[in-house]
Amino acid sequence: MKFLRASNLKRCIGCNICSLTCAREVHGLISWQASGIRIKSSGGISTGFEATFCLVCKEPACLNACPTDALIPRKGGGVIFKRQSCIGCLECKEACPVDAVSVDDSGFPVICIHCGRCVSFCPHRCLELVEE
Repeated sequence: MKFLRASNLKRCIGCNICSLTCAREVHGLISWQASGIRIKSSGGISTGFEATFCLVCKEPACLNACPTDALIPRKGGGVIFKRQSCIGCLECKEACPVDAVSVDDSGFPVICIHCGRCVSFCPHRCLELVEE
């Protein structure tokens, strides 16, 4: 299984290209909310950024909080989101200990699926897809 890692965030300039790539390439939208990865400043103006995305928990709290089985376990950890089963209650967002669940413009959760599409678009090679 391959998983997304933000291994070189010291290089990050906060351009958010990874977020927009995820929204467009994975979800077909151009929206900050429709991204499985979010970049936030950790206090600096041009340096010091943090990436927030699913950390592939072995025992995902979001999965256990979902009342409709819209989240199913992913082999190796993390979850797979089935939008057609989601009722939009956002219990998964409330349960996530690392705030990795965002909400798109229609009120549905968005969770990183570790596809790696954002990796090649990062101009400073801050992200990588690793085998675990």
